[in-house]
Amino acid sequence: MKIGIFGGSFNPPHQMHFDIGNMMISHGYVDKVIYVPTGKKYPKSTLLDDHIRYEMVKLMTKGEKNLEVSDYELQNHLVYTCQTLEHFKNLYPSDEICFILGSDLYREFSTWKNYETVLNEYEILVVLRDEDNVLELSKLYSSTRKNVVFTDVHPFLLSSTRIREAFQNEDYDFAKKYLSTKVYDFIIEKGLYR
Repeated sequence: MKIGIFGGSFNPPHQMHFDIGNMMISHGYVDKVIYVPTGKKYPKSTLLDDHIRYEMVKLMTKGEKNLEVSDYELQNHLVYTCQTLEHFKNLYPSDEICFILGSDLYREFSTWKNYETVLNEYEILVVLRDEDNVLELSKLYSSTRKNVVFTDVHPFLLSSTRIREAFQNEDYDFAKKYLSTKVYDFIIEKGLYR
């Protein structure tokens, strides 16, 4: 089985995150996607508490057979992507672990801890943004290019910032359109992003 690890702050998790997971499976890149909410290692002033973001991803993936969520990074004080991938490699020794990331993050991948190890040991599944040039991107990290796949997964591009702004501006129709019903109801019930 091929398992795609999809990290992010998921603040909140929205339709694009959900679509990427499902498209990765339906397009045959992986058999299962595990969402891994990041802890406080990348402090942002708008980042909600770990357990709240984890709960929202659980709500988003509830009932989805091949979409899961892990609190691995939330349980540890400081976790780098290389450690997270190694954790899942050890957890699923008979499966292939892949890493899913957007082309915006792929551009800056060389600034990540042990990025060469990640590029050498794992298949990297890159989700392209509309304006990205694959030829240009493929020149990055050319020595480990064999493990990089530029996918044909093209979800509707949406940022969590835009969703948070919708709640702040009381634009509930927009927020409801791009969140699962369970996540939307949870945010309203808890009074988040006000």
